[in-house]
Amino acid sequence: MNRHIPVLLNETLLSLNLAPGKQIVDGTLGDAGHAEKILAAISPHGKLMGIDADAEAILRAKQFLHKYEGQTIFVRDNFEHLKEIIAREAFGPVDGMLLDLGWSTPQFEERRRGFSFQQRDEVLDMRYDTLLQCPHTEEDPPLSVDGKPLYGKCTAAELLHIASEEMLRGFFERYGEEQLSKEIAAAIVEQREGYPIETVGDLVDIILVVYRKKLRTEKEVPWVGGLHPATKVFQALRIAVNDELGVVERVLPDAIDVLAPGGRLSIITFHSLEDRIVKHFFKKEAEKKTIRLVHKKPITCSKEEHAANPHARSAKLRTIEKI
Repeated sequence: MNRHIPVLLNETLLSLNLAPGKQIVDGTLGDAGHAEKILAAISPHGKLMGIDADAEAILRAKQFLHKYEGQTIFVRDNFEHLKEIIAREAFGPVDGMLLDLGWSTPQFEERRRGFSFQQRDEVLDMRYDTLLQCPHTEEDPPLSVDGKPLYGKCTAAELLHIASEEMLRGFFERYGEEQLSKEIAAAIVEQREGYPIETVGDLVDIILVVYRKKLRTEKEVPWVGGLHPATKVFQALRIAVNDELGVVERVLPDAIDVLAPGGRLSIITFHSLEDRIVKHFFKKEAEKKTIRLVHKKPITCSKEEHAANPHARSAKLRTIEKI
């Protein structure tokens, strides 16, 4: 399994204003590509807390960071619980924080997750935290539990079977900007009444049928604008399963709160939905004089990085400093 290549690495290190002895939080540890370089910059006395909801990511990160064992605290949790984690671990003052909101290469390469529409035989899971369980019964499948949305705990397959047609359409429209959201949602509901949608291939086949009918083509895969027809639906479903946008909205105020004065928060986004949330929040806080924008415009990758790592092409880095 290939190690994930961190995007905007040098730009992130500079933005965080690192120095020996500082204490940094990496809320999206992954394969520790950023964390490893951060630790090198804050050594020998600096400390890093690495948070990741994926238990297997934590295990990989421990291997990559073994030489910094005494300086690193590993926490398997979702970064939306940032405030509670920092209080529990008595970590601080927090001089800097990184949130890299992109998916990790091993998560897409790893079998059993179903993140990629190319893994036809894989189960539709898509959870970053595979230890969470979907709180529903077949007799009474609720769309929320204790006032909280159940997505974020359910697998993609479970969500496809318990969400209403209207909710599915909303997911595909909002999170994927899918032009055939209505038709795909209707096809999923029709299919699930007689046959379970459990694998990547099951869902891909439904999407392909809808596109062939709409485009009036017999092509096995009718590519649209250079994209596989399943691309946007799979992005939308992944975002919904993990409640990605909700997590970002909830964590931003807490991230500012836990920073020490002069501390910096760097966030890397990969699509307009996330970036819009971060941009608007930073703008509002800057107007309230609680933070200052380190960069007036987001930093994007160079032509050289894009050529070496195509995944970086849509990355945007925004950094603020707490006043």
